[in-house]
Amino acid sequence: MEKKEGIDWHHAEQCSKVVCDTGGDSGLERSIDWKQGLAIAVGVPLLILPSIGYFAGYLWSAAIIVWGLSVFQGFMQNLAYGELATAFPKASGLPGFAQNVFKTPNYKGKYDKSKLIGGFSAWSYWFAWNPVLAIFAILVGFYLHSLFPSLASTFSEYQLSLIAGIIIFGGLILVNYRGVSSGAVVGYILAALAFIPLIIIAVAPYITGDFVITNITSTWLPTDWVWDLHHILILLGIFAMAQWSACAWETAAIYGPEYKNPGTDVPKALFTCGAICLLAFVIVQTTVTGVLGIDGIANAPIDPMLPVAQAALGDMGSTVAIVMLIAAMVLIIQTAYLGSARAMHSMAVEGNLPRVFGKVNAHGTPILAMVVIGVFNLGLISMGTPTAILAASAIGYVCANGISLFAYVKAKADPHLAGLDRPFKAPGGWKNVSLMFGLFNLPLCLIGIIYLNSVEGSWFSTGVGILVLALYVPMWYYSQHENHVAKQVEPQSA
Repeated sequence: MEKKEGIDWHHAEQCSKVVCDTGGDSGLERSIDWKQGLAIAVGVPLLILPSIGYFAGYLWSAAIIVWGLSVFQGFMQNLAYGELATAFPKASGLPGFAQNVFKTPNYKGKYDKSKLIGGFSAWSYWFAWNPVLAIFAILVGFYLHSLFPSLASTFSEYQLSLIAGIIIFGGLILVNYRGVSSGAVVGYILAALAFIPLIIIAVAPYITGDFVITNITSTWLPTDWVWDLHHILILLGIFAMAQWSACAWETAAIYGPEYKNPGTDVPKALFTCGAICLLAFVIVQTTVTGVLGIDGIANAPIDPMLPVAQAALGDMGSTVAIVMLIAAMVLIIQTAYLGSARAMHSMAVEGNLPRVFGKVNAHGTPILAMVVIGVFNLGLISMGTPTAILAASAIGYVCANGISLFAYVKAKADPHLAGLDRPFKAPGGWKNVSLMFGLFNLPLCLIGIIYLNSVEGSWFSTGVGILVLALYVPMWYYSQHENHVAKQVEPQSA
């Protein structure tokens, strides 16, 4: 590695050892390649489902452009994350990157305030992915209730969602008990289930003639839309919710400690998934708008894919396609489940959460974290509306992305970190690009999502988001105290 002037290389090598050894005792096994990581992350396009009707209600056909721009934003951010993944090969994605950068090497005191920043970012990321389980359990219950009258006469939508959550969460704990490679096998199966119905429903209307281009071209923006502060803040809030879906393929990097060759596996998994997302998000919103029109979407704001499938495929064909789509939702639940469990594990290993969450079973799976996450999401299901949960979760996601992008800037500028080997590098000057998108997240998108919630009259979503994020502070102080006591006991034990 070529040595640059102005860098304290003795300190850099020392810091490199400290940073790169992070997670060495994590217990996670290097058992997957980039294709398996992609198979787990490739469910991300399904994240568009809760927002199709919501975005069209505010932006009409311009929602298509927002999705395209948001996936583009994902590429800009994930170039930075791809580099961080190879600089910190044992870090678990965004949670690990921020925790590694924002800490003081060889800190001897009790409370390293720098770790609070990285830990908060990881907690925000955990809260961003965690509610995906509840959101899609609700959607599964809603689709089942709409499709099968016998179920609808016996169970309410809430009861079906709760039953679906218990079965899916419990089943995924069992499937992934033997490690992430087992989850990847399920991912291969569910990836096919995800894309077959999604592609059929999205493409069939162009063949059957149900797609009408004037439904898009005549309704680009609401008639009362003006570019004033009110609408700009709404747009920023929409972008905050859009990136929760369209940028989420960064989850392919969270399995850094479990890739066999993270230097090459992470970038391959990341950008292959990104290319798939670019096509999927734009095409799905375009198809739904072209088939139903804005008024049609307004009549089916939660499940617009159902009337699209019925229009193009008839009752029987639409039932088969939607059942397959319901099965595919299990894939995105698994993606979120594994990502949020590893975020908790990463925080515990770094000393930013109680140590108990860092425990793994004999196969390297953080089972306790998965159980806690499952129970938490059964509680979230009671919020009822997917967009209300998403709005709360998006607050965590913009915080996680903003801090992680600032971590990239620090990792490039700090002489103690700049000397780390980076098998994959973002283009020159990416530090400035990352800073720009970091500021876009914090404070702009954060202000936007809080404002959008206020327009909706949904201060409850904002309250839930802020409360969950604030709970991290006392947990962090407890964790620091726990680690400090453990360090005092260890020398005596030795």
